[in-house]
Amino acid sequence: MKKIKRIALVAHDNRKKDLLEWIDWNYERLIRHTLISTGTTGRLVEEALRKRLGEEKSHTFRMTRLKSGPLGGDQQMGALIVEGKVDVLIFLWDPMQPQPHDVDVKALLRIAVLYNIPTACDRSTADFIVSSPLLDAEYEPILKDYSSYIDRTV
Repeated sequence: MKKIKRIALVAHDNRKKDLLEWIDWNYERLIRHTLISTGTTGRLVEEALRKRLGEEKSHTFRMTRLKSGPLGGDQQMGALIVEGKVDVLIFLWDPMQPQPHDVDVKALLRIAVLYNIPTACDRSTADFIVSSPLLDAEYEPILKDYSSYIDRTV
């Protein structure tokens, strides 16, 4: 990972307010990096950062918006992780609300673990990640070799 991280931001509907509060608290650290987000969450993040920074400084952050989670955004995010285009995942998911795309959520979290991406599913862990000196440093994660799990007889 380079010094400038590619930070993925995802939040379920009941957690969007929490994510926006967290972003407002940490915006100075976050805008130094490239942000990637799913649909509605991305729009809300952009609006919050533009409001916080003011229009004249709103060009200072880089943001990529994907599709909404239920419309394939979680899968797009997973693909970016597989391609090595996401360094950190902040995913505030709602553990109390069933999600119609729950299998996509589980797949995204599985891919994040498989590719050893630092992942926060709650604000406390997100705080630890964003306050780590590693966020602004080069870092080379150790990737486990899962090739032995592949059935070579097929």
